[in-house]
Amino acid sequence: MIIDHLEEPLPGSSLLPTPSGDAYTDPEIFGTEQTEIFEKMWNCVLRADALPAPGHWQKATIGREEIIVVHTRKAGIQAYFNVCAHRGMRVCTAESGKNKTLQCGYHAWTYALEGDLVAAPNLTSMPDVDRKEYGLKPVHVRQWLGYVWVCLAEEPPDFEQEVLGEVRTRFGEVESIDNYGIENLKLGETKTYDVAANWKLIIENFMECYHCATIHPELTEVIPEFADGLASQRKNGEVHGSNFGEEIQGFTVDGTASGVAELPAIAPDQDRKYFAITVKPQVFINTVPDHVIIHRTFPVSESRTVVECDWLFLPEVVEHVQAGELDISKSVELFHRVNQQDFQACELTQPSMSSAAYASGGALVPSEHHIQEFHSWWYQRLGLQAPLPAASGSEKVA
Repeated sequence: MIIDHLEEPLPGSSLLPTPSGDAYTDPEIFGTEQTEIFEKMWNCVLRADALPAPGHWQKATIGREEIIVVHTRKAGIQAYFNVCAHRGMRVCTAESGKNKTLQCGYHAWTYALEGDLVAAPNLTSMPDVDRKEYGLKPVHVRQWLGYVWVCLAEEPPDFEQEVLGEVRTRFGEVESIDNYGIENLKLGETKTYDVAANWKLIIENFMECYHCATIHPELTEVIPEFADGLASQRKNGEVHGSNFGEEIQGFTVDGTASGVAELPAIAPDQDRKYFAITVKPQVFINTVPDHVIIHRTFPVSESRTVVECDWLFLPEVVEHVQAGELDISKSVELFHRVNQQDFQACELTQPSMSSAAYASGGALVPSEHHIQEFHSWWYQRLGLQAPLPAASGSEKVA
Protein backbone atom coordinates (compact mmCIF):
# COMPACT_ATOMS: atom_id res chain seq x y z
CA MET A 1 0.00 0.00 0.00
CA ILE A 2 1.48 3.32 -1.12
CA ILE A 3 0.33 6.74 0.04
CA ASP A 4 1.70 10.05 -1.19
CA HIS A 5 1.80 12.71 1.50
CA LEU A 6 3.09 16.23 1.10
CA GLU A 7 4.89 18.09 3.85
CA GLU A 8 2.87 20.74 5.69
CA PRO A 9 2.12 23.48 5.05
CA LEU A 10 2.36 23.61 1.29
CA PRO A 11 5.25 25.89 0.27
CA GLY A 12 4.37 29.57 0.27
CA SER A 13 0.79 29.13 1.42
CA SER A 14 -1.48 28.53 4.40
CA LEU A 15 -2.80 25.33 2.82
CA LEU A 16 -2.47 21.90 4.40
CA PRO A 17 -2.28 18.68 2.36
CA THR A 18 -4.90 15.97 2.03
CA PRO A 19 -4.21 12.27 1.48
CA SER A 20 -3.37 11.34 -2.09
CA GLY A 21 -6.05 10.37 -4.57
CA ASP A 22 -5.53 6.63 -4.25
CA ALA A 23 -6.63 6.81 -0.60
CA TYR A 24 -10.14 7.19 -2.04
CA THR A 25 -9.91 4.68 -4.91
CA ASP A 26 -7.57 1.81 -4.01
CA PRO A 27 -9.41 -1.46 -3.17
CA GLU A 28 -6.44 -2.56 -1.05
CA ILE A 29 -6.65 0.58 1.06
CA PHE A 30 -10.41 0.13 1.38
CA GLY A 31 -9.88 -3.46 2.55
CA THR A 32 -7.45 -2.27 5.20
CA GLU A 33 -9.99 0.33 6.34
CA GLN A 34 -12.61 -2.40 6.72
CA THR A 35 -10.20 -4.50 8.79
CA GLU A 36 -8.57 -1.82 10.92
CA ILE A 37 -11.43 0.65 11.35
CA PHE A 38 -14.94 -0.69 10.84
CA GLU A 39 -14.33 -4.24 12.07
CA LYS A 40 -12.47 -3.07 15.19
CA MET A 41 -14.47 -0.03 16.33
CA TRP A 42 -17.99 0.59 17.60
CA ASN A 43 -20.55 1.07 14.81
CA CYS A 44 -24.08 2.42 15.19
CA VAL A 45 -26.33 0.03 13.24
CA LEU A 46 -30.04 0.61 13.93
CA ARG A 47 -32.70 2.10 16.17
CA ALA A 48 -33.40 -0.09 19.19
CA ASP A 49 -37.14 0.46 18.75
CA ALA A 50 -36.88 -1.16 15.30
CA LEU A 51 -36.84 -4.42 17.32
CA PRO A 52 -39.83 -3.81 19.61
CA ALA A 53 -40.45 -7.33 20.95
CA PRO A 54 -38.72 -10.71 21.36
CA GLY A 55 -38.28 -12.46 18.05
CA HIS A 56 -37.78 -9.32 15.97
CA TRP A 57 -34.47 -9.32 14.12
CA GLN A 58 -32.70 -7.30 11.45
CA LYS A 59 -29.54 -7.78 9.42
CA ALA A 60 -26.71 -5.27 9.21
CA THR A 61 -23.37 -5.20 7.40
CA ILE A 62 -20.26 -3.99 9.21
CA GLY A 63 -17.02 -4.02 7.29
CA ARG A 64 -16.95 -7.31 5.40
CA GLU A 65 -19.24 -9.07 7.87
CA GLU A 66 -22.99 -9.55 7.97
CA ILE A 67 -24.59 -9.71 11.39
CA ILE A 68 -28.03 -10.45 12.87
CA VAL A 69 -29.32 -8.04 15.53
CA VAL A 70 -32.14 -9.71 17.45
CA HIS A 71 -34.45 -8.94 20.38
CA THR A 72 -34.08 -12.00 22.61
CA ARG A 73 -36.46 -13.25 25.28
CA LYS A 74 -33.93 -13.36 28.11
CA ALA A 75 -31.07 -10.99 27.29
CA GLY A 76 -32.56 -7.97 25.54
CA ILE A 77 -31.01 -7.02 22.21
CA GLN A 78 -28.08 -9.16 21.11
CA ALA A 79 -26.10 -9.57 17.87
CA TYR A 80 -24.45 -12.49 16.12
CA PHE A 81 -22.43 -13.19 13.00
CA ASN A 82 -24.90 -14.36 10.34
CA VAL A 83 -23.00 -17.63 9.86
CA CYS A 84 -24.27 -21.13 10.64
CA ALA A 85 -21.80 -23.07 12.81
CA HIS A 86 -22.40 -26.22 10.73
CA ARG A 87 -21.39 -25.44 7.15
CA GLY A 88 -21.39 -21.66 7.13
CA MET A 89 -24.56 -20.77 5.25
CA ARG A 90 -26.28 -17.48 6.08
CA VAL A 91 -28.81 -18.18 8.82
CA CYS A 92 -31.04 -15.21 8.00
CA THR A 93 -31.51 -14.46 4.31
CA ALA A 94 -34.27 -11.81 4.45
CA GLU A 95 -33.44 -8.28 5.60
CA SER A 96 -35.59 -8.52 8.74
CA GLY A 97 -38.28 -10.64 10.33
CA LYS A 98 -39.85 -12.07 13.45
CA ASN A 99 -39.29 -15.69 14.49
CA LYS A 100 -39.33 -17.83 17.62
CA THR A 101 -35.95 -19.28 16.63
CA LEU A 102 -33.32 -18.65 13.94
CA GLN A 103 -32.94 -21.53 11.51
CA CYS A 104 -30.41 -22.15 8.76
CA GLY A 105 -32.14 -23.07 5.51
CA TYR A 106 -29.42 -25.54 4.43
CA HIS A 107 -29.48 -28.33 7.02
CA ALA A 108 -32.04 -26.89 9.47
CA TRP A 109 -29.63 -26.17 12.29
CA THR A 110 -31.79 -24.12 14.63
CA TYR A 111 -30.70 -21.52 17.15
CA ALA A 112 -32.43 -19.93 20.12
CA LEU A 113 -32.78 -16.16 20.02
CA GLU A 114 -30.07 -16.18 22.69
CA GLY A 115 -27.72 -17.85 20.20
CA ASP A 116 -27.44 -21.44 21.50
CA LEU A 117 -27.94 -24.39 19.16
CA VAL A 118 -31.30 -25.94 20.11
CA ALA A 119 -32.12 -28.34 17.28
CA ALA A 120 -30.67 -30.06 14.23
CA PRO A 121 -31.34 -33.31 12.34
CA ASN A 122 -30.04 -36.24 14.43
CA LEU A 123 -28.75 -33.90 17.13
CA THR A 124 -30.01 -36.22 19.90
CA SER A 125 -27.69 -38.92 18.58
CA MET A 126 -24.73 -36.56 19.10
CA PRO A 127 -24.85 -35.89 22.87
CA ASP A 128 -21.23 -34.70 22.87
CA VAL A 129 -22.10 -31.60 20.81
CA ASP A 130 -21.79 -28.48 22.99
CA ARG A 131 -24.91 -26.42 22.25
CA LYS A 132 -23.24 -23.14 23.19
CA GLU A 133 -19.93 -23.80 21.44
CA TYR A 134 -21.81 -24.61 18.25
CA GLY A 135 -24.20 -21.74 18.65
CA LEU A 136 -24.11 -18.45 16.77
CA LYS A 137 -20.94 -16.46 17.36
CA PRO A 138 -21.84 -13.35 19.37
CA VAL A 139 -20.97 -9.74 18.61
CA HIS A 140 -20.46 -7.11 21.32
CA VAL A 141 -23.53 -4.88 21.77
CA ARG A 142 -24.23 -1.59 23.52
CA GLN A 143 -27.27 0.68 23.46
CA TRP A 144 -26.90 4.44 23.53
CA LEU A 145 -28.98 7.38 22.25
CA GLY A 146 -31.74 4.88 21.49
CA TYR A 147 -29.51 3.08 18.98
CA VAL A 148 -27.84 -0.32 18.92
CA TRP A 149 -24.04 -0.11 18.62
CA VAL A 150 -21.96 -3.18 17.80
CA CYS A 151 -18.28 -4.09 17.71
CA LEU A 152 -16.95 -7.13 15.85
CA ALA A 153 -13.59 -7.23 17.60
CA GLU A 154 -12.94 -10.00 20.09
CA GLU A 155 -11.76 -7.35 22.55
CA PRO A 156 -13.74 -4.17 21.85
CA PRO A 157 -12.37 -0.72 22.65
CA ASP A 158 -13.75 0.99 25.72
CA PHE A 159 -17.17 2.41 24.78
CA GLU A 160 -17.03 5.08 27.48
CA GLN A 161 -13.75 6.42 26.14
CA GLU A 162 -14.17 5.92 22.39
CA VAL A 163 -17.80 6.93 21.91
CA LEU A 164 -19.24 8.61 24.99
CA GLY A 165 -16.00 10.40 25.78
CA GLU A 166 -15.69 11.86 22.31
CA VAL A 167 -19.28 13.08 22.21
CA ARG A 168 -19.39 14.56 25.69
CA THR A 169 -16.00 16.21 25.38
CA ARG A 170 -17.03 17.85 22.12
CA PHE A 171 -20.36 19.10 23.48
CA GLY A 172 -18.79 20.40 26.68
CA GLU A 173 -20.41 20.98 30.06
CA VAL A 174 -23.02 23.51 28.94
CA GLU A 175 -23.73 22.22 25.44
CA SER A 176 -24.37 18.72 26.77
CA ILE A 177 -25.81 16.19 24.38
CA ASP A 178 -27.73 14.71 27.30
CA ASN A 179 -30.01 17.76 27.30
CA TYR A 180 -31.55 16.62 24.03
CA GLY A 181 -32.82 13.36 25.53
CA ILE A 182 -32.11 11.57 22.27
CA GLU A 183 -32.69 8.13 23.76
CA ASN A 184 -36.33 9.11 24.43
CA LEU A 185 -37.06 10.57 20.99
CA LYS A 186 -38.97 8.74 18.27
CA LEU A 187 -38.38 8.33 14.57
CA GLY A 188 -40.32 10.90 12.57
CA GLU A 189 -38.70 10.17 9.19
CA THR A 190 -35.85 8.12 7.78
CA LYS A 191 -34.17 8.24 4.37
CA THR A 192 -31.50 6.08 2.78
CA TYR A 193 -29.00 7.49 0.29
CA ASP A 194 -26.84 5.32 -1.97
CA VAL A 195 -23.83 7.55 -2.66
CA ALA A 196 -21.30 6.82 -5.41
CA ALA A 197 -18.38 8.16 -3.38
CA ASN A 198 -15.76 7.04 -0.90
CA TRP A 199 -16.83 7.25 2.74
CA LYS A 200 -14.01 9.65 3.64
CA LEU A 201 -15.23 12.22 1.13
CA ILE A 202 -18.58 12.16 2.93
CA ILE A 203 -16.96 12.54 6.36
CA GLU A 204 -14.79 15.43 5.16
CA ASN A 205 -17.78 17.15 3.55
CA PHE A 206 -19.80 16.91 6.74
CA MET A 207 -17.00 18.38 8.85
CA GLU A 208 -16.56 21.63 6.91
CA CYS A 209 -18.71 24.52 5.68
CA TYR A 210 -16.32 26.10 3.20
CA HIS A 211 -18.73 24.76 0.57
CA CYS A 212 -21.93 25.95 2.23
CA ALA A 213 -22.28 29.29 0.43
CA THR A 214 -21.81 27.52 -2.88
CA ILE A 215 -24.23 24.59 -2.65
CA HIS A 216 -26.50 25.10 0.39
CA PRO A 217 -28.74 28.15 -0.24
CA GLU A 218 -31.51 26.93 2.09
CA LEU A 219 -29.11 26.10 4.94
CA THR A 220 -27.23 29.41 4.77
CA GLU A 221 -30.54 31.27 4.77
CA VAL A 222 -31.43 29.60 8.07
CA ILE A 223 -27.88 29.82 9.51
CA PRO A 224 -26.23 32.86 7.88
CA GLU A 225 -22.83 32.36 9.51
CA PHE A 226 -22.36 29.18 7.45
CA ALA A 227 -22.01 31.41 4.38
CA ASP A 228 -18.72 32.63 5.88
CA GLY A 229 -17.28 29.13 5.54
CA LEU A 230 -16.88 28.34 9.25
CA ALA A 231 -18.41 25.03 10.34
CA SER A 232 -19.88 24.05 13.69
CA GLN A 233 -16.98 21.61 14.07
CA ARG A 234 -13.69 23.29 14.82
CA LYS A 235 -10.05 22.43 15.46
CA ASN A 236 -9.07 20.60 18.68
CA GLY A 237 -12.53 19.12 19.11
CA GLU A 238 -14.28 22.42 19.75
CA VAL A 239 -17.94 22.47 18.73
CA HIS A 240 -19.47 25.81 18.04
CA GLY A 241 -23.21 26.39 18.28
CA SER A 242 -24.22 28.06 15.02
CA ASN A 243 -26.90 30.72 15.46
CA PHE A 244 -30.14 30.87 13.52
CA GLY A 245 -30.68 34.05 11.51
CA GLU A 246 -32.47 36.88 13.32
CA GLU A 247 -35.65 36.53 11.26
CA ILE A 248 -35.58 32.73 11.21
CA GLN A 249 -38.35 31.08 13.20
CA GLY A 250 -37.36 27.43 12.86
CA PHE A 251 -34.92 24.93 11.40
CA THR A 252 -37.10 24.37 8.33
CA VAL A 253 -36.57 24.54 4.59
CA ASP A 254 -38.00 28.06 4.40
CA GLY A 255 -37.10 29.26 7.91
CA THR A 256 -40.71 29.42 9.06
CA ALA A 257 -41.87 28.02 12.39
CA SER A 258 -41.94 24.24 12.47
CA GLY A 259 -45.02 23.95 14.65
CA VAL A 260 -43.12 21.31 16.62
CA ALA A 261 -42.60 21.43 20.38
CA GLU A 262 -39.05 22.15 21.51
CA LEU A 263 -37.09 19.54 23.42
CA PRO A 264 -37.82 20.36 27.06
CA ALA A 265 -34.36 20.06 28.65
CA ILE A 266 -32.13 21.99 26.26
CA ALA A 267 -30.01 24.67 27.91
CA PRO A 268 -30.44 28.39 27.17
CA ASP A 269 -27.16 28.35 25.22
CA GLN A 270 -28.61 25.64 22.96
CA ASP A 271 -31.74 27.55 22.00
CA ARG A 272 -31.86 28.80 18.39
CA LYS A 273 -28.59 27.03 17.66
CA TYR A 274 -27.39 24.15 15.53
CA PHE A 275 -24.65 21.80 16.75
CA ALA A 276 -22.93 19.07 14.75
CA ILE A 277 -20.28 16.49 15.59
CA THR A 278 -18.71 13.43 14.01
CA VAL A 279 -18.39 10.22 16.01
CA LYS A 280 -15.75 8.21 14.20
CA PRO A 281 -15.91 6.13 12.19
CA GLN A 282 -19.44 6.48 10.83
CA VAL A 283 -21.91 8.66 12.77
CA PHE A 284 -22.93 12.30 12.37
CA ILE A 285 -25.09 13.92 15.07
CA ASN A 286 -26.94 17.18 14.36
CA THR A 287 -29.01 18.89 17.04
CA VAL A 288 -31.48 21.78 16.87
CA PRO A 289 -33.96 22.91 19.51
CA ASP A 290 -36.90 20.78 18.35
CA HIS A 291 -35.35 17.70 16.73
CA VAL A 292 -32.19 15.70 16.19
CA ILE A 293 -30.80 14.32 12.92
CA ILE A 294 -28.49 11.31 12.97
CA HIS A 295 -26.59 9.95 9.97
CA ARG A 296 -25.03 6.48 9.88
CA THR A 297 -22.60 5.70 7.06
CA PHE A 298 -21.94 2.19 5.77
CA PRO A 299 -19.04 1.89 3.28
CA VAL A 300 -19.81 -0.68 0.59
CA SER A 301 -16.74 -0.27 -1.61
CA GLU A 302 -13.95 2.22 -2.23
CA SER A 303 -16.39 4.22 -4.37
CA ARG A 304 -19.81 3.54 -2.81
CA THR A 305 -21.31 4.39 0.58
CA VAL A 306 -24.82 3.91 1.92
CA VAL A 307 -25.97 6.64 4.33
CA GLU A 308 -29.03 6.23 6.53
CA CYS A 309 -30.45 9.45 7.97
CA ASP A 310 -33.00 9.63 10.81
CA TRP A 311 -35.04 12.64 11.94
CA LEU A 312 -35.96 12.26 15.64
CA PHE A 313 -38.73 14.16 17.45
CA LEU A 314 -40.56 14.04 20.78
CA PRO A 315 -42.88 11.01 21.04
CA GLU A 316 -46.00 13.20 21.16
CA VAL A 317 -44.90 14.97 17.97
CA VAL A 318 -44.57 11.65 16.14
CA GLU A 319 -47.98 10.56 17.46
CA HIS A 320 -49.58 13.71 16.04
CA VAL A 321 -47.79 13.19 12.73
CA GLN A 322 -49.02 9.60 12.49
CA ALA A 323 -52.55 10.77 13.27
CA GLY A 324 -52.35 13.31 10.44
CA GLU A 325 -52.57 16.22 12.89
CA LEU A 326 -49.07 17.63 12.39
CA ASP A 327 -46.76 18.11 9.41
CA ILE A 328 -42.98 17.83 9.86
CA SER A 329 -42.16 17.89 6.16
CA LYS A 330 -40.57 21.37 6.26
CA SER A 331 -38.24 20.24 9.05
CA VAL A 332 -37.29 17.07 7.19
CA GLU A 333 -36.93 18.78 3.81
CA LEU A 334 -34.20 21.16 4.94
CA PHE A 335 -31.63 18.51 5.77
CA HIS A 336 -32.87 16.22 3.02
CA ARG A 337 -31.87 18.93 0.54
CA VAL A 338 -28.57 19.43 2.36
CA ASN A 339 -27.94 15.68 2.07
CA GLN A 340 -28.76 15.64 -1.64
CA GLN A 341 -26.55 18.65 -2.29
CA ASP A 342 -23.65 17.22 -0.28
CA PHE A 343 -23.84 13.76 -1.80
CA GLN A 344 -24.00 15.13 -5.33
CA ALA A 345 -20.82 17.11 -4.61
CA CYS A 346 -19.14 13.97 -3.26
CA GLU A 347 -20.20 11.97 -6.31
CA LEU A 348 -18.79 14.65 -8.63
CA THR A 349 -15.54 14.58 -6.63
CA GLN A 350 -15.05 10.81 -6.61
CA PRO A 351 -14.01 10.41 -10.29
CA SER A 352 -11.21 12.97 -9.85
CA MET A 353 -9.64 10.91 -7.08
CA SER A 354 -8.21 8.63 -9.78
CA SER A 355 -7.00 11.51 -11.96
CA ALA A 356 -3.30 12.11 -12.53
CA ALA A 357 -3.99 15.72 -11.56
CA TYR A 358 -4.94 14.58 -8.04
CA ALA A 359 -2.31 11.87 -7.60
CA SER A 360 -0.57 13.81 -4.81
CA GLY A 361 -3.82 14.92 -3.22
CA GLY A 362 -5.38 18.31 -2.68
CA ALA A 363 -5.37 21.03 -0.04
CA LEU A 364 -7.21 22.24 3.05
CA VAL A 365 -7.82 25.97 3.52
CA PRO A 366 -7.56 27.41 7.05
CA SER A 367 -11.29 26.96 7.79
CA GLU A 368 -10.82 23.27 6.95
CA HIS A 369 -7.67 22.67 8.98
CA HIS A 370 -9.62 20.68 11.58
CA ILE A 371 -10.14 17.99 8.92
CA GLN A 372 -6.43 17.26 9.26
CA GLU A 373 -7.25 15.78 12.67
CA PHE A 374 -9.47 13.27 10.89
CA HIS A 375 -6.71 12.55 8.39
CA SER A 376 -4.16 12.04 11.19
CA TRP A 377 -6.54 9.62 12.89
CA TRP A 378 -6.98 7.77 9.57
CA TYR A 379 -3.22 7.44 9.04
CA GLN A 380 -2.81 6.14 12.57
CA ARG A 381 -5.63 3.56 12.26
CA LEU A 382 -4.08 2.21 9.05
CA GLY A 383 -0.62 2.06 10.58
CA LEU A 384 0.89 4.59 8.19
CA GLN A 385 3.84 6.78 9.06
CA ALA A 386 3.50 10.44 9.99
CA PRO A 387 4.14 13.04 7.23
CA LEU A 388 7.75 13.36 6.20
CA PRO A 389 9.84 16.41 7.21
CA ALA A 390 9.82 19.33 4.78
CA ALA A 391 13.23 18.52 3.33
CA SER A 392 12.00 15.16 2.07
CA GLY A 393 9.46 16.57 -0.38
CA SER A 394 6.68 14.28 -1.54
CA GLU A 395 8.42 10.95 -1.14
CA LYS A 396 6.36 7.80 -0.77
CA VAL A 397 5.23 6.50 2.61
CA ALA A 398 4.76 2.75 2.62
